[in-house]
Amino acid sequence: MDCVLHLSQERRLLVTCCVLLSLIGVPDVGRAESKVAGSQFVDIPEQGQVQFETTQKEDKVPARFHLEPHAFPFTCQFKRMSGPVKVYDVTFPSPVKTAVNDNNTVHGHYYQPEGPGPFPACVCLHILGGGFELSEMSANSLARQGVAALTIKMPYYAERRGSGAQSRRRMISFVPEHTAEGMTQAVLDIRRAAAWLASRQEVDAERLGVTGISLGGIMSALSAEAEPRFKKVAIYLGGGNLALGIWENPHPHAKLFRKQWLNNGGTFESFLEIMSPVDPHTYGQLLQDRDVLMVAAKHDEILPPKSAVALWESMGKKPELVWLDAGHISAAMFIFGETRRLTTFFSDWDVKKRSVDTTGS
Repeated sequence: MDCVLHLSQERRLLVTCCVLLSLIGVPDVGRAESKVAGSQFVDIPEQGQVQFETTQKEDKVPARFHLEPHAFPFTCQFKRMSGPVKVYDVTFPSPVKTAVNDNNTVHGHYYQPEGPGPFPACVCLHILGGGFELSEMSANSLARQGVAALTIKMPYYAERRGSGAQSRRRMISFVPEHTAEGMTQAVLDIRRAAAWLASRQEVDAERLGVTGISLGGIMSALSAEAEPRFKKVAIYLGGGNLALGIWENPHPHAKLFRKQWLNNGGTFESFLEIMSPVDPHTYGQLLQDRDVLMVAAKHDEILPPKSAVALWESMGKKPELVWLDAGHISAAMFIFGETRRLTTFFSDWDVKKRSVDTTGS
């Protein structure tokens, strides 16, 4: 949420990462490539239906994120090869119908590893600024290491933005009610994305996860709390206690928002009431039985370190918490090491004890 105050800075993070990637490339974490002669990809139909089934833990899912069993259609079109990985365009309808018709279709890219599987799989979520290179890079890196990956565009992004007056609507905005609605729709979209992955023949439905950076990190935590199928969660530069973070933020935009909110009769308590139902901090206990990786920045100028600690504490202080000696923007300099950490995390399904650094020192 604090990242809404720093859109231009997050774009700088994206540009920095893209420059580094073009100069150096994506690291190889050492997975042996397939040596089987005539190795092939599992076929994917151009269209079909997915059956969304609930798990035995559906009764623990927060009410606003609950879905009944249902079927939904999808389309899947081959887009290109990325080395040994096939990339497809995937679409399916959102479970939420909004006034912006374009927003009612979810768009994504599926990165399919070579071979029959069964592979673990992951949903990869993008940053606030609407640049998708980081989530696509993560998905591509994961697929090259034998982890099927699906990126999706969250509500009101790219093809989902609409046109004309409707195009002004954003998932994250200074209208708290709109933000809560957008985050709720995103979670429900991600739940369908998980069901789509689970339906794939080459995917092991018992090994699903979710990851993202910044806004994507926040939404990774929130969607995992709403989707019991996600057994691994990697939260990069995300956190909780979002309403308090915005309320205390010294940025001029935050000050203007608070002034307008108060002038219109709002209070911190009324702001908190709107935001708490979509704050991952509210439901942290639901991730205590998952394998969670958190990577935070010691000097984060957008999502303060105490926000990451608050989310970590809400999960019972059990997840691995890694501190980068960086700010939110300069964390881009760690992208290659963190790509290695991410692919290792989603490749290793033998849960191990990890060292935890919570000092931020």
